Amino acid sequence: MHNEEFVNPQLNELPDIEELEFTPMSRLYPKLNLLVNLCFFLLLLLVTVALQWQSWLSLPQFITAHLDSTRLGLSIAAVVIPGYFYLADKRKGYALRQHDLSYRSGLIFISVTTQPVLRIQHVELKRGPIERKAGLASLQVFSAGGAMHTFAIPGLPLAKAKQIRRFILEHKDIAQHD
Repeated sequence: MHNEEFVNPQLNELPDIEELEFTPMSRLYPKLNLLVNLCFFLLLLLVTVALQWQSWLSLPQFITAHLDSTRLGLSIAAVVIPGYFYLADKRKGYALRQHDLSYRSGLIFISVTTQPVLRIQHVELKRGPIERKAGLASLQVFSAGGAMHTFAIPGLPLAKAKQIRRFILEHKDIAQHD
């Protein structure tokens, strides 16, 4: 039996998550997302224009009567929604420390998710066609026991995403052999 005395002191001061220094995403990421969102709304607006001016399909009166108001609503949404996401994307950030990885997102409702490195099951590097063209990547972090990823860090430069992934994998290997 061990003669060591169990010690579990009460903590009076906890580290403040607000004091974490978050690294922002790539400067290209918010602009790229803004462009994608604007293209989506432009496509929707073009569909409403095409529906109004097409002659090969007879549309019911209740649809044609509301095309102008639909276009107005889409125009307002095309400014507000991409604008909100642009500002929110500029606030996203991550903080990698020796024992944990944190991700911050949100503009009005701010969310900070922290995952201990030792609880990370695996890390995936994801790159869609637009991300590949821009040299960016998303890092998906999966925790032990979960089917879905705990969080994804989008808009990382590819080299930085690979570096973070390598750090996590090497850190896990070192900890498993202790």
